Amino acid sequence: MEKALLGKTDLEVTKIGLGAWQFGEPAWGWGTTHSEKEAIEIIHQALDLGINWIDTAEVYGNGISEEVVAKALKHRRKEVVIATKVSGAHLRPVDIQKALEGSLRRLKTDYIDLYQIHWPSYYVPLRDTMATLSEWVNVGHIRYVGVSNFPVSLLKEAAEAFAPKKIITHQVRYNLLQREIEREILPYCRQTGIDIIAYSPLAQGVLTGKYDSHLKIQKGPWGSLRLFANEGNFHQAKGVLEVMQKIAMERGVEPAQVALRWLIQKEGVVAIPGAKSIQQLITNVGAFGWSLSQEETEWLDTASAHLSLTAYALSED
Repeated sequence: MEKALLGKTDLEVTKIGLGAWQFGEPAWGWGTTHSEKEAIEIIHQALDLGINWIDTAEVYGNGISEEVVAKALKHRRKEVVIATKVSGAHLRPVDIQKALEGSLRRLKTDYIDLYQIHWPSYYVPLRDTMATLSEWVNVGHIRYVGVSNFPVSLLKEAAEAFAPKKIITHQVRYNLLQREIEREILPYCRQTGIDIIAYSPLAQGVLTGKYDSHLKIQKGPWGSLRLFANEGNFHQAKGVLEVMQKIAMERGVEPAQVALRWLIQKEGVVAIPGAKSIQQLITNVGAFGWSLSQEETEWLDTASAHLSLTAYALSED
């Protein structure tokens, strides 16, 4: 199982973790994806397969995801790196304290390995937020701090406010079809030793190859919120999918494994795909144990380099 030391610290994680946002999904009103029993089974199987970290957040199902993770890890806490996130609405010092105490209570642990700011706030000074997080690191309830969805300007500001401690990760959307972080965020993070945690590494399922038209995506659980429900966007994605499928066929692997492999071969990048089933989990882990050649990587890079995606899929007609 391939591992990485996040932010050049002693926090060692597998290059693929388990994203746990779906374990809290019913509270968002999008329909039930997992029963609690199914979610716990997926977490246990992930650990048995060698995955050693789980990413969740206080907002996932209004805390349900953290509670499910805690139940799954009841006798296995020491095996697992827990990453969770504080809401961007809870970044005042007093709110951070309440949020952190809530996450610790729901996760049934006295420390969080990686505590991340889920979204930046434009109303709370970052110096206050980072000073408060530093205090909680000092008392041992947080081991390391990361951020999520920050532009480079705010990432720099947060890093300066947190010094001499170090922000070790930046969690952002990153996949073969959505490579916008490569313009500024990825170069800056590499320069400063901040590792990227790639969420939506399979572009909400598009990179699994299971959709053969934008109409099928429109009928999915998120309908028009899916970027690739737009016909023009999906048409562009098909070119990338065709290259992925060719490589997958020649390799004897799944398209999703090609997409994940493209990510985790990159310097300073780890990925957190979700899993709706044990089979999806097994597929994700199948991205380990082999490598894309330089030529295959270049094919994928070229196919996905010049996508121009419409911001939103506005119609389900």
